[in-house]
Amino acid sequence: MAAADSHVPDALTVEVAELIGTVVARYHEEYELAAAEHALTGAQARVLALLAREPKPMRQLARHLKCEPSNVTGIVDRLESRGLVERRPDPADRRVKVAAATEEGRATAARLRGELDFAGEPLQELTLAERRLLRDLLKRMLGEPPH
Repeated sequence: MAAADSHVPDALTVEVAELIGTVVARYHEEYELAAAEHALTGAQARVLALLAREPKPMRQLARHLKCEPSNVTGIVDRLESRGLVERRPDPADRRVKVAAATEEGRATAARLRGELDFAGEPLQELTLAERRLLRDLLKRMLGEPPH
């Protein structure tokens, strides 16, 4: 019986998991609202944010977003029609096309990021040391190196 009990999370673990879920839900809600202010869907805003960091092949975008490449193609098509994204040959393999944010796309992604009050204001109430600790703990939970 003790082995079965070891899989039941303790009350603190359940509370932490629920709080993480609440934070994620609020973040997504605010992200959707900020995206709508720029006439973007949440998915379009996420793709634009990824491409503002660096150009990516469509398959890599699909893997990152955990969706079908055909879905990413439609999203990139819509962003491209608005002048926020462009397709260009991959410098490493000219047979492959990468999607890349245009200057306007990078500016839009930066404005969108700046409009996420939920992501910024509560975090600013934490000290620098607390934010670093939170970052490191989250990275550890995700199996990433702390810095």
